[in-house]
Amino acid sequence: MPPPAPGIASDDLTLGILAGGRATRLGGRDKAWLVRGGVPQVQRIATRFGVETGAVLVSANRELSRHAALGLTSVPDRIADAGPLSGLDALAAACRTPWLFTLPVDVVDANDCVLRMLVTQRSDHGASAQDDDGLQPLVALWRVDALREAVAAALATNAFAVHALQARLGMRVVRFEGVRFGNLNTPEDLAAAGIDMH
Repeated sequence: MPPPAPGIASDDLTLGILAGGRATRLGGRDKAWLVRGGVPQVQRIATRFGVETGAVLVSANRELSRHAALGLTSVPDRIADAGPLSGLDALAAACRTPWLFTLPVDVVDANDCVLRMLVTQRSDHGASAQDDDGLQPLVALWRVDALREAVAAALATNAFAVHALQARLGMRVVRFEGVRFGNLNTPEDLAAAGIDMH
């Protein structure tokens, strides 16, 4: 077992919240504004993980003024219809720190140690998470300069799979035993998380 990699200062980290999806299984409802315990998802994630990073960006294509009202900087997709790669491209272009920590806005339970474990177990270009449900490629730590190059190459060849991009970068997969991050994809997911659809 190799020793833990050196840490990354919070000022060298940006939190990137991926909130640009269409949420087709939820009738197009914007997941950023799903409310749990009185707090919208985007605010919940920004508040929780923003304290561990020097900046926060939100990949979003609508409700930009609502993000701004929370003090959040939103970055719209520069390239349409490329799925999560569109959001990663926008975040990488806007990011001003060497490292980017991404989380999807519909994550249910990102545990407290997720960023710390990705940082300490990363490879040169970063790390992605694997929970009890399998690979979670959007729960990831990215070296920004490498991400910019890799996303540009992937978009140029219509290679939209995020896990394949991470494999090409040689990003380490970090296993989170006994953890399920979860996703708010269906009305049943929302009900299980205590979110009212109405």
